[in-house]
Amino acid sequence: MGLADYKDVVGTTASVCTMAQMFSGMLVCRDIYKQGTAEGKDPIPFVGGIGMGMLMLVYALLMKDTAMISVNVFGLTISIFYVIFFFLYTPNKRELVKTFATVMAITIGFLTYAWLEDPDKLEFRWGLLITVVLFLLIGAPLFNLKEIIRTKNTDILPFPMILMGTIVASQWLLYGIILENHFMIFQNVVGLALQIVQLSLFVIYPSNADKKLQESKKKE
Repeated sequence: MGLADYKDVVGTTASVCTMAQMFSGMLVCRDIYKQGTAEGKDPIPFVGGIGMGMLMLVYALLMKDTAMISVNVFGLTISIFYVIFFFLYTPNKRELVKTFATVMAITIGFLTYAWLEDPDKLEFRWGLLITVVLFLLIGAPLFNLKEIIRTKNTDILPFPMILMGTIVASQWLLYGIILENHFMIFQNVVGLALQIVQLSLFVIYPSNADKKLQESKKKE
């Protein structure tokens, strides 16, 4: 049996894991709740999730793919929940609102382009556009690399989301190989590489969040 014989299995597994990845943000929210604050946490994965969800939903509508539409509506909804939760716990609400406004402005700009673009060319060009945005979103935590190296601390990185992202990218890469879809292969090779780089930071600079929580409890 060749890889093609496992197409449906791999595709289904990848879809299920993608849904599970969306729930991985709950683990980040749990950590924020336990610490009582979102201070030191990067909101970009959550805020960017809303923007990316909107862009992916447009792509799903262009493809008229019911499954993709459902997944992205769900993803957009849960991302909104994450941002609201983050807003409630962050001490720097003004900065979060500023970040959210920036992401929404960029997203609206892209949606305006979609409205003005030639319908015959839109699907392909929109696919390229969201690929670039996806790479930026996946690699966003690396923008904090200088701070991570300086403090030797990875608390700012959303480990559950990165770990799940690695698993999902691996599965979609395999699916792309089965389909011999070079566009999908390229997306997931780059995405997987970015995720692995981020995971390696947890090995080099372990998180100190649990230690800090234990120390604070002892003081109390």
